[in-house]
Amino acid sequence: MPREFPRTRRVGEQIQRELAALVHEEVKDPRLGMVSISGVEVSSDLAHAKVFVSVLGDDAVVTASVQVLNNAAGFLRRKLGARMRLRIVPRLQFLYDRSLAEGARMDALINAAISGKNDTAEDE
Repeated sequence: MPREFPRTRRVGEQIQRELAALVHEEVKDPRLGMVSISGVEVSSDLAHAKVFVSVLGDDAVVTASVQVLNNAAGFLRRKLGARMRLRIVPRLQFLYDRSLAEGARMDALINAAISGKNDTAEDE
């Protein structure tokens, strides 16, 4: 019978919490925008972790922020190893999470469609 919370998911959630604190406390690069860690996917052998980040700003800010985080990945991995008790600290790869931007776009489309329906109903 499989466990309800597999170890990789628990480790990913812990990495997400720790990285959120580390990014805000330790990374002092002025190119880094308003970044939040939206999710972490850890490989089954715990050797690699994809860290999904959401960034407030335009495409240039997003690109610069993801580049800063990938350049600081070794530093953050070392700090993460000091905070967590893991035999192997996963290699970090930061990726932009488009789901929040897509959700906002879909919400705007739905609102536009609803307001369009209300306008035609008022005309009748």
